[in-house]
Amino acid sequence: MVSIIQKSTRRKQRIAARAFALSFAAFAATSVSYAVFPTAAQAQSYRFSNVSIEGAQRVSADTILSYAGIARGQSVSAAELNDAYQKVLASGLFETVEFIPSGSTLVIKVSEYPVVSRISIEGNRKISDDALMPMLSTQVRRVYSPANAEADAAALTQAYEVKGQLVATVTPKIIRRNDNRVDVVFEVTEGKGVEIERLSFVGNREFSDSRLRRVLETKQAGIFRFIIGKDTYAEDRIEFDKRVLMDFYTSRGYVDFQVLNVAAEFSRERNAYFLTFNVREGQKYEFGTISTVSGLDEADAEEFQKVVNIRSGQTYSPLAVDNVIARMETLATKKGIDFLRVEPRVTRNDRAQTLDIEFALVRGPRVFVERIDIEGNATTLDRVVRHQFKVVEGDPFNPREIREAADRIRALGFFSNADVNTREGSSGEQVVVDVNVTEKPTGSFTFGANFSVSDGANLVASFSEANFLGRGQSLSFNLTTKLDDGNLSFNFFEPAFLGRDVGFGFGAGISSSQPATPTMTCAGRIFRRACPSRSRKTVF
Repeated sequence: MVSIIQKSTRRKQRIAARAFALSFAAFAATSVSYAVFPTAAQAQSYRFSNVSIEGAQRVSADTILSYAGIARGQSVSAAELNDAYQKVLASGLFETVEFIPSGSTLVIKVSEYPVVSRISIEGNRKISDDALMPMLSTQVRRVYSPANAEADAAALTQAYEVKGQLVATVTPKIIRRNDNRVDVVFEVTEGKGVEIERLSFVGNREFSDSRLRRVLETKQAGIFRFIIGKDTYAEDRIEFDKRVLMDFYTSRGYVDFQVLNVAAEFSRERNAYFLTFNVREGQKYEFGTISTVSGLDEADAEEFQKVVNIRSGQTYSPLAVDNVIARMETLATKKGIDFLRVEPRVTRNDRAQTLDIEFALVRGPRVFVERIDIEGNATTLDRVVRHQFKVVEGDPFNPREIREAADRIRALGFFSNADVNTREGSSGEQVVVDVNVTEKPTGSFTFGANFSVSDGANLVASFSEANFLGRGQSLSFNLTTKLDDGNLSFNFFEPAFLGRDVGFGFGAGISSSQPATPTMTCAGRIFRRACPSRSRKTVF
């Protein structure tokens, strides 16, 4: 009886245990299912009935709100509020920006960038302030921008790299003043220039390394490295040297010459460069048959052939061909043939290593000079520059004459830079010649004293001006004083007397021991009869 009761009890316990296990499993499954699939959370949103601007002094509240793009009473999400913050910060007007939601009010705290009070460059010895200041975009009385200051520092560093100062560094710093103003200082650490320790060539057979070194603008460092400033590495100078080498070889008949590459290697100490020009000379060519053909009825080929001054067998030179073209164009101008163009047609004979040149006289495009515009000459008169042009408004356009005029303008010595370019005028048959010049100082004044046992103390003063009153005239004074003697000399020269291509000058000297001895100097055929006396000097 007892065993039957015990068995019944044990069976009930097993059934209850199984039921509890099933219930726990169901609960656990329900809990896991709830954890894996949560309910979606709603995004936070704001609605501001008022916007408060704090810290703004120069920038108006409406400007800040236009950058933010938030209107009063507009419902915005947290992401849109962050975008508005980024827009205000990206405006570049503020050093710091804070967006603070406070109930129904949005507080925008800003700190404006200061105004630049002064700009200075310190630590620069090899490049002057006058050369570096124009490179800066940071300006006085404008809002300071860290991005612009960093860009300016990079531009100054690039200027030093052009000069071969590869280790130079420029650091922009600010000194804060009252009234939200700052002084911007660009601190320059120049370091030592990287010199070219060795300059060599590979592939040159006809000319030695020493001969080619004399051609290049870049120089190899030597005992005069403290005087010569062209022995530092500069990429712009290397590119110029490539063109110089090309001109050197082609003018000597090597028409296939090439600069394959220029290898620049640092020394082990990284304080010098080893520069190597890898060149391919090619074969040397000579002039072959020289002939002239004409496609114009008014241009006689035989007559133009007579001005050709190159002969078969001479070493080929592009300069000689260009000279013949200039002579033919001058002859065409004398004969009144407008718009004549000379086309050199080259036939190559590789077996004989000769180049046959046929000068073809053809009709060029009918283009006239509409006007000549001159800019940048604050002191020099326009007529001084115009006098260098043989063409005037309305004349047929000749590119060669324009290039020659540009060379004459640069040769005046009045300008540090002179660019002469052409552009299309009011119609397709007219061109405008633009002359942009940058003037440089043309005068000098010296004063000094010396002493010798025989002559005693002397005072010396001199003044010279190569562009007197911007008229292109040269003027000079020289004064020497002694205890019992003195000398004064005066010289004047007009390069374009009476607007003609004639020079005229005179000078005078006065000495306390000798009477005045005036002299006159004339230049040009017009003065063959004007200066016949012995006291005058004629120069032709």
